[in-house]
Amino acid sequence: MSLFRTFALALLSVFVLAASASAHEYKIGNLEIIHPLARATPPNAPVSGGYMVIRNTGTEPDRLIGGATDFAGEVEIHEMSMDGEVMKMRQLVDGLEIPAGGEVTLKPGGYHVMFMQLKDQLQPDAKKKVTLRFEKAGEIEVEFLVATPDKLQMPMGEGAMNGMDHSNMKMGN
Repeated sequence: MSLFRTFALALLSVFVLAASASAHEYKIGNLEIIHPLARATPPNAPVSGGYMVIRNTGTEPDRLIGGATDFAGEVEIHEMSMDGEVMKMRQLVDGLEIPAGGEVTLKPGGYHVMFMQLKDQLQPDAKKKVTLRFEKAGEIEVEFLVATPDKLQMPMGEGAMNGMDHSNMKMGN
């Protein structure tokens, strides 16, 4: 029985280590940034999206107000919404509030970080460093794991950008 117990404990340890290695989380002040992902891109794509959960364990709200990275010219906070059959995207110029004692999920088709003026193609399984900027908590460098749309559970097909209203989105040069 002790051989079985030893084997079971060893197996459990492997699963715990694997889970902790794949669940990348970051903490700054009262904020927790959970599992940041970036959308893989085709060659020469000008933009990509970044997704994560931001949890605020504090008693005051904070705001995600921007960021910076080496692989894109700009990092902006955006919101997507549907207006009838048209998907609209707009920059949140005042940032995104993270409520006290709450959390916000940045996901495809909703709030997201927009990586503008991409300098390189984002390849699946790559890790990309991004500095996120919060109004109160300050700045933190996090690593976004690049994932294909199916791993992001994207609610739209590959040609989804064709149906978007880009009137509020500056694409840059």
